[in-house]
Amino acid sequence: MALEFCKFAVIISKVPVMQSGLSTIMGTHFPDYELNFCQSLEELTLLQLRRTDIVIVDFSGEIRQPRALCEQYYTLLSQYRDIHWVFMIGRQYYSLAIEFLMRPESTLLSDADPIERVIQAIQQNGVSTENISQTLLSLQNNDDETDTSRLIMLTLSERKVLRLLAKGWGINQIATLLKKSNKTISAQKNSAMRRLSLRSNAEMYAWINSNQGMKELNLYSAYGEQAEWKSTLGISALL
Repeated sequence: MALEFCKFAVIISKVPVMQSGLSTIMGTHFPDYELNFCQSLEELTLLQLRRTDIVIVDFSGEIRQPRALCEQYYTLLSQYRDIHWVFMIGRQYYSLAIEFLMRPESTLLSDADPIERVIQAIQQNGVSTENISQTLLSLQNNDDETDTSRLIMLTLSERKVLRLLAKGWGINQIATLLKKSNKTISAQKNSAMRRLSLRSNAEMYAWINSNQGMKELNLYSAYGEQAEWKSTLGISALL
């Protein structure tokens, strides 16, 4: 086939087995695509983006800074809306993917989805109404059920204190902000630690920065968070 009639696809994955598997899928079912491979987003060039029809991203395994990486992809999604973006997501990154990567021109798949689902996503070229894998949705529903039981552990006051501690506020600042005494804020912090079976401040901050802590304190969201605190606490001048 002449070059001008070819379509172009980029596969981004640092896992050789994943690269090989996606290459086989593309070669078998979509032979009209010319393939390019990148191990990371940094290797993707502007020239590739300008001529690419589809980018398949292996967003699974261990990622050092997943939020920063999602923000980079969000920028590219906003700039290159003619590209169909297919993200293969590990369940631990589902919340970030929904926040940053879910757009009309993108498809979110689970890294546990069968090959047939990957083929279907590529065939649909971003025009399907089912842009989120049912596998991901079922995993999220299970997580939500578990999280519901966990969220009962902390009171609203305890949650506010931990959220502010997570943002770098000290006990004195939180007390002034919430118009309570230092003793009350310390008591709420200690009560939260007892509920969570945390024995030291180090364990508390480790929990706050864990996936579970960030989910339960709603620290993943980059949008709406400031508005929530402004309307609830009236501190727009301080944020």
